[in-house]
Amino acid sequence: MHPTTSHPPLYAAIDLGSSNCRLLVARPCKDGFKVIDAFSRVVRLGEGVREKGYLCQAAMDRAIDALKVCSKKLRKHPGAKLHAVATEACRTAKNRDEFVRKVFDETGIELKIINPDEESRLALQACSALLDERPYAVVFDIGGGSTEICWIKVDNMGQTQCIETLSMPCGVLCLTERYAGIEQRRERFEAMRTEIRDRLRDFASRNCCSDILDDGKVQMVGTSGTVTTFCGIALGLERYERHKVDGSDLRFDDAERVTELLLRMEADKRKGHPCIGNQRAELMDAGAAIFAAIRDIWPLATLKVADRGLREGILVDLMRADGHAIDPCDARRHTVSHISANP
Repeated sequence: MHPTTSHPPLYAAIDLGSSNCRLLVARPCKDGFKVIDAFSRVVRLGEGVREKGYLCQAAMDRAIDALKVCSKKLRKHPGAKLHAVATEACRTAKNRDEFVRKVFDETGIELKIINPDEESRLALQACSALLDERPYAVVFDIGGGSTEICWIKVDNMGQTQCIETLSMPCGVLCLTERYAGIEQRRERFEAMRTEIRDRLRDFASRNCCSDILDDGKVQMVGTSGTVTTFCGIALGLERYERHKVDGSDLRFDDAERVTELLLRMEADKRKGHPCIGNQRAELMDAGAAIFAAIRDIWPLATLKVADRGLREGILVDLMRADGHAIDPCDARRHTVSHISANP
């Protein structure tokens, strides 16, 4: 057990993804951890990486500008133990080492590029508090450059074992870029949905059967901006409120209604929606297609929505490594919101 002090140490996590740069600074407490500072900005680091193989200069500049903000915030919290990770865009880019050096030189932040298995482990660690007593779980994270799917075994003590992880090079940013040539929105949506469904079939057939689904032994947890946005829209929120979304149950029929709403919504209306916004608007069709394909493959009734991910998982790791015998995920659990049938 970590010795009790009047001023518990600070911990910080940075997640630099293909779309977003996010920071959390937190302090352990008896119920988990308390977030004392945070930052998030859309940087689109993965822009063009799949096509060209390199991080473009404009994308690197946007990411470094965001990381400079993170560095400035961290200077307000001296002594905070930091772990900063980068994911699919940096895994894929041929100039990743140059970028990592540039980040360190200009911000003082040491980025670690993590592999898909580590990315999935951290996301699962953050979301595990949302799992119930059902023995199997599908946990997915729709990112900007990739989508991770985990097939999980849950024992009767609530401990999880990841049986298999699939990392698909299909996130909202790269999928939007790849299908930009299809002008008709619904045709584009269905083409993206079909690709993801085809990519998932072998994984699903290896790890799940209809008998398990029919017996109600499988649960699902989704963590991504796509899923939290869907939940916010389904709840009819006038502005996005994390505490009302994180831990909520989203019914599949509500998700279908939100999908149809999004496909009919004009660009200006999407940009002006309080749960979408300008920066996420053009990526929503791709996110909706990935989400729809996942529901096609695992036709359950509901999923648990998690507004938590890599950053929270990193904080769990850092705190546990220092002997804090707590589950920081519990600090963000709340009473489940059941979405009305007619949002």
